[in-house]
Amino acid sequence: MTEQNAHCDIGFIGLGVMGKNLALNLADNGYTIAAFDLDHQKVDDVLAADANENTTDSPRIVPCHLFTELLGKLTAPHLIILSIPAGAPVDDVCGKLIDAGIKADDIIVDTGNSLWTDTVEREKRYRGKFNFFTTAVSGGEVGARFGPSLMPSGDPYAWARIEPVWHAIAAKVDPETGRALERTSHDQPLTVGEPCATYIGPAGSGHYVKMVHNGIEYADMQMICEAYHIMRESLKMTPIQIAEIFEQWNNGVLNSYLMEISAEVLREFDEETKLPLVDVILDKAGQKGTGLWTAVSALQVGAPATTIAQSVFARSLSTLKHARIRAAKLLKGPEITPVKTTEHASIIEQVHDALYCSKIVAYAQGFQLIKLAAREQNWPIDFGSIAKIWRAGCIIRAAFLQKITDAYDRDSDLGNLLLDEYFAGEIAKHQHNWRQAIAKATIDGIPCGAFSSALAYYDSYRMETLPANLLQAQRDFFGAHTFERVDKLAGKKYHVTWSQDKREMLEVE
Repeated sequence: MTEQNAHCDIGFIGLGVMGKNLALNLADNGYTIAAFDLDHQKVDDVLAADANENTTDSPRIVPCHLFTELLGKLTAPHLIILSIPAGAPVDDVCGKLIDAGIKADDIIVDTGNSLWTDTVEREKRYRGKFNFFTTAVSGGEVGARFGPSLMPSGDPYAWARIEPVWHAIAAKVDPETGRALERTSHDQPLTVGEPCATYIGPAGSGHYVKMVHNGIEYADMQMICEAYHIMRESLKMTPIQIAEIFEQWNNGVLNSYLMEISAEVLREFDEETKLPLVDVILDKAGQKGTGLWTAVSALQVGAPATTIAQSVFARSLSTLKHARIRAAKLLKGPEITPVKTTEHASIIEQVHDALYCSKIVAYAQGFQLIKLAAREQNWPIDFGSIAKIWRAGCIIRAAFLQKITDAYDRDSDLGNLLLDEYFAGEIAKHQHNWRQAIAKATIDGIPCGAFSSALAYYDSYRMETLPANLLQAQRDFFGAHTFERVDKLAGKKYHVTWSQDKREMLEVE
């Protein structure tokens, strides 16, 4: 391979929906891409898209059909981005690049939805062969094309090389308002604003943060669905009417991408049946596993992310469609009491506040989970920066996130968002309506597990004394698990000889 052929800035492997759009985004920002995919049609597709959009005199994306060819077209040291399925495919491609001659100072960046523990193991496995770096990407295909939220982690040396690339292609926000700056045209990349890309920490931390992002996303989506369900069933509102309410809410504290697209979905009609599209979509929700990973990790580190877990369970329950059809005929619920038209506005306000307060709790749970995991893994994570890079580009992007950034600016070591004065005040102001909305739904027999679990978390967190004292006594009774006393030194353990006629309390070392 002659020297003049080595002219590409970045190698890109994997040209599916996300990969194709990331590659085009990179090209928009002035990088020349050597593109590879096992499916040659995908290479042709990205070349066609580039030809259609390219306003320069030379190709921005160069096709490659062999790994050796890709390396030969890159300037050294090589920077190669992977956008391929998580798991075995990542290791397969890494192995092929080693065989093709990749060097120790070359960088491979995994942008797939890899499990964070796999990332930690890969960084160790490939150390000395090449620099394995990761960047979790959020925003879907539109975000990938016009500006995603990026969560990079790994070797700081690699980050120094990748930082200008990621800052160029990331979503941007106005530093004054915290609002997303829109970019919808391929020939107008954003060169102003704060980029939604920041170094998270050591290997695995970026994918962990993205995993929790997705867990919060599960909760956010479920809570919007519960608000919709209450209005649909209790108030007998149509999808169009609910869309109008969501559009109003999107102009206030609930402003978010998910609220925006939910309103758009509810306005859509099915061409075949002329019914609202939402009414012809089967009520079985899928999942790809990141919400489950979040719930499992929460259990492992002892973080009570109950609303996130409940949202995962809600999807699981939705898949039991045949069982629910049978149960609907057998299991009786309450009759829904008709609501006077004059009461609609107050109930809608209650549902709004239930969604808002539950949203605060879900984010509090997510950030607390990251904090506990960071402590366990010794990751020096900047929580304010995480909130900043989620303000645009990602699925949970929302104006609300600026308030989280502000909270961590006030106290960088904040243990829980509920302890921040702003969020504590917001829940104090809106909690009556939160409770009323849940009460109304419960009386009408409308499930609102995410709202309810969020409220139970809030009430448990604010309780100085919980019934865990009885629980611990039960554990000591049947298993001699011991307990501590409120009037003795912390850490001292005691056990009652429950099985004896004359019970004694023994201090246990």
